[in-house]
Amino acid sequence: MVGGQVFDELEDTGSQLVGEVRGRGADDRIDVVAGRLSHKAKANARFQSVRRVETADFLLLATVSLWALNFTVSKYILDHGFHPLSYSAVRYSAAALVFVAITFPWERSLRIARSDWPLIALAVALLLANQLSFVYALYFTTATTTALLFGTLPIFTALISRLVGIERLGNQFWIAALLSFSGVVLVTAGSGRSLSGDVKGDLLAVLGAATWGGYSVTISPLMRRYSPFRLSAVLLAFVSVPLLLLGSRQLEAQSYDFGWLVWAGFAFAVLGPLVITNLLWFTAIDQVGPARASLFANLQPFLAAVIALLLLSENLTRYQIAGGLAIGAGIVLSRRTQPPLEPGE
Repeated sequence: MVGGQVFDELEDTGSQLVGEVRGRGADDRIDVVAGRLSHKAKANARFQSVRRVETADFLLLATVSLWALNFTVSKYILDHGFHPLSYSAVRYSAAALVFVAITFPWERSLRIARSDWPLIALAVALLLANQLSFVYALYFTTATTTALLFGTLPIFTALISRLVGIERLGNQFWIAALLSFSGVVLVTAGSGRSLSGDVKGDLLAVLGAATWGGYSVTISPLMRRYSPFRLSAVLLAFVSVPLLLLGSRQLEAQSYDFGWLVWAGFAFAVLGPLVITNLLWFTAIDQVGPARASLFANLQPFLAAVIALLLLSENLTRYQIAGGLAIGAGIVLSRRTQPPLEPGE
């Protein structure tokens, strides 16, 4: 619709331009042509801007959808025979190989400056803790509950940013944090039972959100100096090593006689959430900035919960629904208090 309107305007201005040029003197004609060309240039720029935003929005929605679907796919894979550490070790190793194969021919180097290795080591430790938390959260509880609890991620990211002195947080943010953590309590209470089973998985999901928030803050200064592809190649490769060591017993005992659907899900879990989203996310951020991108990222936990409910036929209790709404309200309130953390900040 927008594109059609712009092109209609260009056609009308073209016919008007010919008529006005014919009826004026030489100097007047130059002025008319310059004015009309300026109008055309502005219309074209406006059209290109709209197209760029629409494309970026599509990329962001695709990215968030792939992330959201990963909760359901990973849960399905774990429920159908993949041991948690076997799944994480093989998945991260495969993703690391893909990133190295893409990045090294393109950039001709995976070098990281010696001064950045302390940050790399911290990022590896946080990413390892995040992956262990994520996979065992899905192992012990439902994908729906895990997705809802990962909705606390923006709150944890802001809190950690405050602790390291990156951001200042006002009173309204603390209200948002209290609201979100009240939602965590409700979601956990709705899981029922004891600290074995669902509630253990709930606590691991919260830990997963906290460690990813810490990881996001840690790599922020690294994003000024390295491409996301180089960082992904290096970090995934280093995280794969302890995952392979920790998962060695499960890998040895693991049977790989799965149906095609499990292997298709595994291929998606490697290429979708770990590889393709990296390209889409940073391409979109480059076009519209992190502020608009963060609005789409907030959709992830709720979209993931809906997908899990539909595809896995999971159930939500009244407390979990109320908790999810409280977490969402906390996210909205926190976004009104502070701008999102940018890679360069």
